[in-house]
Amino acid sequence: MGAESAPRNKFFRRPSTLAERNFIADALRTETVGGALLLIAAVVAVVWANTGWSDAYQDLRDVRFGPAALHLDLSLSTWAADGLLAIFFFVAGIELKRELVVGDLRNPAQAILPVVAAGCGMLTPALFYFAVNTGGGSPDGWAIPTATDIAFALAVLAVIGTSLPSALRSFLLTLAVVDDLGAILIIAIFFTDSVNFLALAGAFALLAVFWLLQRRRVRGWWFYVPLALVIWALMHESGVHATVAGVAMGLLMRVVPDRGERTSPAEHVEHLVRPVSAGLAVPIFALLSAGVAISGPVLGDVFTHRPTLGVLLGLIAGKVVGIFVGTWLVARFTRAQLSDDLAWPDVFGMSMLAGIGFTVSLLISELAFTDDPVLTEQAKAAVLVGSVLSAAAATVVLRIRNNTYARLCAEENRDDDGDGIPDVYRTDADRLRRDKLA
Repeated sequence: MGAESAPRNKFFRRPSTLAERNFIADALRTETVGGALLLIAAVVAVVWANTGWSDAYQDLRDVRFGPAALHLDLSLSTWAADGLLAIFFFVAGIELKRELVVGDLRNPAQAILPVVAAGCGMLTPALFYFAVNTGGGSPDGWAIPTATDIAFALAVLAVIGTSLPSALRSFLLTLAVVDDLGAILIIAIFFTDSVNFLALAGAFALLAVFWLLQRRRVRGWWFYVPLALVIWALMHESGVHATVAGVAMGLLMRVVPDRGERTSPAEHVEHLVRPVSAGLAVPIFALLSAGVAISGPVLGDVFTHRPTLGVLLGLIAGKVVGIFVGTWLVARFTRAQLSDDLAWPDVFGMSMLAGIGFTVSLLISELAFTDDPVLTEQAKAAVLVGSVLSAAAATVVLRIRNNTYARLCAEENRDDDGDGIPDVYRTDADRLRRDKLA
């Protein structure tokens, strides 16, 4: 035999070194990478559902597995919506808790603007939807355009806003976190047909145990992971959407480090879980939910069918009107003030960006029209079209603002005489003295 052949290259091998694994995890913690994976998964789903292999896509979504004795014999798409998205909402819950305890929401004067903006940004799209569907159509889809996709919106902002003020990202993050809490409340209140109070009581009892373990400074994943799984299963059995368990546990995490702790438990756990959420949970959900058959008639229905038109206008118009006008009214008639680093055109562009309702809107589409699969698919198509249009419009506005800030930054750093001191800091006397010396 000849010389020993070289080992074959493995495309999906496990990273071989700790540094390599850490590099991948750190990449998944950035908004651009997470948003890119989400977009790729959505594109793959749409392409797959519109090819000759569309039946295979549907068969994959319908694959069932899980212990039937525990009422967990679920389809793959349901596991993604109820299970994997619980991880996404767990991270969102931690972000909300941090904002409430140590972030912008801690100070009522700073919190009022993004909180009111989030509230108006959920109410106004629902009103747009009801206005379109008054006297016909279906009122059941009012909640679909109320949500903002944190991952997608922040990813777009990170790509186009290299020179935008950091206060804009903070405003958007706070708004989106409050928005997610609102979406969870909507799901829990309006999309729970029947409640198993015994299972719900068990879930709340174990959530109390979760809180007590945090309060007693108990550490160790072997306590929390089994407990979290049982809480999730009980919440699912109760009839309340299982993602509520994720956000509840996130809100119970301790976000302030004790003396001697480098990081709080919430920060440590989020650091570990965020790559799973961004790199696995959300992309898989998008892959299994965004596969909508797109054709001329379907796109036509988006702009002419009342429920889908309501979703579309809610995302691309309702979000802008609600967030921008709500923020302006609060700043105009109360003591609340917009950050000195922001201008109103920045808020307008961010309001457009909030019209990206992708992940949570797709989830609510499945919950709103459970008895009408055709309308569910049409609503998903409207979510996709509305999110794309919102992202495109926001990109144009924020790109113009980004270029404006870039020019201002360049002007502030001009140093025509090369003395290491920007010209903007030179007084007229300095310039006259310099000219005499020259």
